[in-house]
Amino acid sequence: MKYRRVLLKLSGEALMGDRGFGIDPAVVAGIAQQISEIVRTGIQMAIVVGGGNIFRGVKAAAGGMDRATADYIGMIATIMNAITLQDGLEQIGVPTRVQTAIAMQQVAEPYIRRRAIRHLEKNRVVIFGGGSGNPFFTTDTTAALRAAEIDAEVIFKATQVDGIYDCDPKLNPNAHLYQHLTYSHVLTHNLRVMDGTAIALCRENNIPIVVFNLSVRGNIARAVQGETVGTIVGGQA
Repeated sequence: MKYRRVLLKLSGEALMGDRGFGIDPAVVAGIAQQISEIVRTGIQMAIVVGGGNIFRGVKAAAGGMDRATADYIGMIATIMNAITLQDGLEQIGVPTRVQTAIAMQQVAEPYIRRRAIRHLEKNRVVIFGGGSGNPFFTTDTTAALRAAEIDAEVIFKATQVDGIYDCDPKLNPNAHLYQHLTYSHVLTHNLRVMDGTAIALCRENNIPIVVFNLSVRGNIARAVQGETVGTIVGGQA
């Protein structure tokens, strides 16, 4: 076993499948099954989920909505996704807790670092909803922040492509897939796999990031077991 405690970053879009909006229960069930296979081996897993399948604050702000207001709405969307994923996991017998940075005590625990770590130690999956609780910060930054707080050894960033390329592989079939990059390279070349604040936080705390394709069945397990999957940012080459 390569890792003891990991953080998985899921986009909200990962939950909607081919629907274009909202949540596809079959996709949620598939992701839950993959997570189940990992945690049953004793690996501790925390998850940060985005909300772009329901509401994207940056896009709403560009359309004229107040940015802080738009971001708060987006944070609430992440809580909806977190509860949905919790249900998918518990349907197959995986103990799961949702902790939110925005108080919503009727449906989730408040985020408390020491309690989150205790849940992980008891082999419960912990899903962090509500972003960081602050506008103007992405859920990528939340993932980096929570990973540092809970002493996660690595962040797994689930995407719809095989890793980080030098250009868009959908537009250029000859795009080069990187296997390993430094934090500085990602920042200097503005490779938008995660926002700059998240990358800088990971660099400061020496947390490697593995970027991989979620749509390939079994990729989560292969990445967690230390197989070469996708692109590694930071860590060892």
